[in-house]
Order: sequence, then C-alpha cells, then structure tokens
Amino acid sequence: MTNATELVGAVGTFRRTRAQHRAALRTRSTWWRDGWAGSVWVSLLVVVALWVRGGGVEDLSGWASGLTSLGRLTGLLASDLLLVQVLLMARVPLIERTYGQDELARWHRWVGFASFDLMLVHIVTITLGYAGAEPDALWSTAVDLTLNYPAMLLAIAGTVALCLVVVTSVRAARRRLRYESWHLLHLYAYLGVGLALPHQLWTGQEFTSSPAATVYWWGLWALAAAAILTYRVGVPLWLSARHRLMVVGVRAENDTVTTVLMSGRRLDRLPVRAGQYFGWRFLDGPGWTRAKPFSLSAAPDGRTLRITAAHLGAGSSRLATLRPGTKVLLEGPYGRLHDGVRTRRRVVLMASGIGVTPMRALLEALPQLPGDVTLIYRAGTPEDLIMVDELQRLAAERGAQLVLMPGHRPSHRDSWLPDSWAHLSDADALRYLAPDVADADVFVCGSPAWMEMVRGAAHDAGVPRRQIHLERFSY
Repeated sequence: MTNATELVGAVGTFRRTRAQHRAALRTRSTWWRDGWAGSVWVSLLVVVALWVRGGGVEDLSGWASGLTSLGRLTGLLASDLLLVQVLLMARVPLIERTYGQDELARWHRWVGFASFDLMLVHIVTITLGYAGAEPDALWSTAVDLTLNYPAMLLAIAGTVALCLVVVTSVRAARRRLRYESWHLLHLYAYLGVGLALPHQLWTGQEFTSSPAATVYWWGLWALAAAAILTYRVGVPLWLSARHRLMVVGVRAENDTVTTVLMSGRRLDRLPVRAGQYFGWRFLDGPGWTRAKPFSLSAAPDGRTLRITAAHLGAGSSRLATLRPGTKVLLEGPYGRLHDGVRTRRRVVLMASGIGVTPMRALLEALPQLPGDVTLIYRAGTPEDLIMVDELQRLAAERGAQLVLMPGHRPSHRDSWLPDSWAHLSDADALRYLAPDVADADVFVCGSPAWMEMVRGAAHDAGVPRRQIHLERFSY
C-alpha cells in the first residue's frame, strides 16, 4: 500500500512540475525568440533610415548616382548583417538558451552568405556608379578609389579576409579541411569585420554628415566587440579559473574511443545539465588554443565531469594521450539537448555511434517513471557499441527500455535502420519500438545524415516538429 501511495504521489508531482515547466519554457522561449528577431529587423530598418536621411532616395534619379546610392545601401546592410553574424556566434547565454547552437550555426551560415553577397553588390555598384557611363573608366576608377579614398586599403584587406572565410565555409571546401585548420581560417572573419569600420565612417555619406549616425554605428560595433570579448574570452577564463579543472582519469572504451574524467572546485555551482556540451582545451601541448566540443557522457554530479569521444581528428585523438594532472580550460555549457526543452512525459532517446554520449547522460538524469524513457542505440557493428554495460545498468535501475541496433545500413535505400530491419519503413520501425512516439519528445544525436533520416521518420510517425530535439556537431 505504501509503495502504491508513493507511486501515485510521484506521478502527481511529476505532472505538476512538467506542466509548470512547459508553460514557463514556452513563454520564455517565445518571448526571447520574438525579441531577438525583432531587434535584428529594427537594426536593418535603422540602416535603411540612415540611407534615406543621407539622400539615398533622391540619388536614385540618375544612372550613376543611382548605382552609387544602391552601393551605399547594400554596403550598410552588408555591414549590419555582418555584425548580426558575429553576435549569433558570440556565445551570449540568452541567445544560446533561446535558439541552441544548432539553429544558431544554421542562421550564422545563411546571414554570413547574405552579408557577403550584399558586399559584392556594394563593391560592383559603387565602382560602376563612380565610373559613370564610361566603361573605359572602370579600371582607373577602381585604382582611384583604392589609392585615394580614406581607409580603402584597409577595406580591401578586410574583404580579402572575408573572402577567405566564405570560400572555406562552402561545404566542398570544409570537407577537405581539418577542423583545426578550418577554425583557424575562420578567425579571419574578425579581422575582416574590424578592417571595414574605418572605411565606412570616413567615407560613408550617412556618417560624414551626421554625428548621431556615427555614434549609433560605433555603438553597434562596440556591442559586438564587447560580446565577443566577454563571452568568448572573459567568461571562459573566469570559469576556468574558478573551477580549476584537471584530468583525474583516462579510459579507453575501445581502440577508437576514449573517456576522460575531470575534477575541480565548486563544480556543484556550474550551471550545466546532462546532454549539454563544453568547448574543452587541454593544456598538454601545442594545439590547446583551439577548443573542441565534447558532450558530457555522464550526468554532472557536482564533483566530476566526464566526456567520451571518438578519435575523429587530431584534437579528439589526443584524448588518449592525456595524463592525470593535465589542466583543463572550459567554455560553456552550450546546447539545448537537455531536459529543459522537454514537453512530454514520454521520451525517446535516439543515438548513433558516438552520439550516444549525451543520451547516456540524459538516461541517467531525466526525471522519469518506469516505462517513460526508451533509448535506441545504433552502431555499424556490435564492436562499435560503447558503454553497453553502463547503459544496461542505468536502464535496469530507471525502468527504461534499451534497444541496441548494430548492423550496417541497407544498401538499397537510405535509412536510419540496420539492414536486418529493412523490411520495415523507417517510420513503422520507430512506431514498433516506441508505440506512443507521437506523444513523446524525441532526442536525436549522431551523424548529420543519420539525424535527418531519424527526423524524417519521426515526422512521418506523427511526432510534431516542436517535439524533435537534435544537435549537430559538424562544422
């Protein structure tokens, strides 16, 4: 009788907490998403207003003046979007918690390409406008603009830096670059942004005629710089100094996967949840300046932090050579793959390969009653499955269902399933493994292609888009 009473009480508490959490999450998320999106549109409208105030509309009456005016407008919009792009990846906590790194990275990419395209239009239209209707004057005009206009050489250097960033951001180029090389080249974006400012303030008609516009523009750039220095430099250094992390254990899960255990001071005050990740820097030699994103593979207990990573590159392979006592710098926590985005009592965790690490932490930490959680774990071969003993123990302790699905994918179609399940459609297999999946939150982590197939299967199985949570770690 006591056990039944306790169970009923637990269910009631769970439901009340869940309802309160869902209401708070929905209100906070909607408000902040609308607020951030609105601020971006307001900044673009202000830029257009500056252009109008500077005579932009009147200048459209003539061919040469119209091109020049259009060039001024596209230059202003390109610069404004460039600052938005910087802010998107500045790790500002409120923006991170609202969108998550996965969505921020997607918007960062699209805003970046839009800004670059506008910048190219700016260069072409300004040059054509200054050359007037004389094609033969194009080259001499370009040379004159470069050599005789204030800060134009700086602007050209910034443009070259931004071109380098954009070229290496194209998917075909990214596939050929190591993460470490791509990350280093991507830092040139900050150089490009900084070199563009003097050119605008010294030659832009909108600023040379309006001190207020100059103050506004300086304010935007100062805000972006402050965000970068605070959240990409200052906060990580403060966290690292406060918690003084160091490696206390290294364990090989197999020949290609390593687990690292770390301990430090006041870890109970670190605002991290199971499923999130940090940027890690291990002070063991060259290369420590580039942070590597690794999810926690165990729920934070206030005393230790644990990560498990596959040897996919130089940074992750180095984990196997770490020694106890190695000091660690951390940046984060990041990511929305945690119980804070949960909207349903039932949860389906879906992992492929090394993507099981945040799912293992979630399995351990999620508030749940027996039967609430199902973990589906895919791998290419049985030997590729890691932490199986831990997963089985946790599933037994928490009353969760664990489904191990090793095996290569079907050769005749794209599928998240192994070949032995190919007689079922992706959605039918998901419904078979989790019959009430349409009324569950689905957390997904694995390779980008595999996650997209799982997303499609979940959608076809009736799971609303808002109940599907995934995070990409590809660059």
